[in-house]
Amino acid sequence: MILPFLYIEESPGRGRGVFTAEPIECGTLVEIAPVIVMGPDDRIQLDKTLLHDYIFEWGEDKTQCCMALGYVPVYNHSSSANCEYEMDYENVCIGIRAMRDIATGEELFVNYNGDWNDTNPLWFEAK
Repeated sequence: MILPFLYIEESPGRGRGVFTAEPIECGTLVEIAPVIVMGPDDRIQLDKTLLHDYIFEWGEDKTQCCMALGYVPVYNHSSSANCEYEMDYENVCIGIRAMRDIATGEELFVNYNGDWNDTNPLWFEAK
């Protein structure tokens, strides 16, 4: 499920990103995406490819990884994200939820650290 008014467009300085053509209220589930779950051996191989930047740790013990389908791989990072991703291990999917009101035309961001308001720098931000 992807809300029908979400769309992908160029994000200045970031490549593509997910945007909204309508306002979104805080707490709205904007996407539910199925995932493909892979084991530790697959993770070793994926870490050698471009997909490394698009996979998520998976499982309560984080020993697996997954590739999300839908728009999930296209959401850009922000340390002041307006959305959060939610792992649903039982149903093997990831949800994206608005963490504040989002205006028409605004880009939707998630925090790659996991918590929507985590300000720790990421591997590509560290200098």
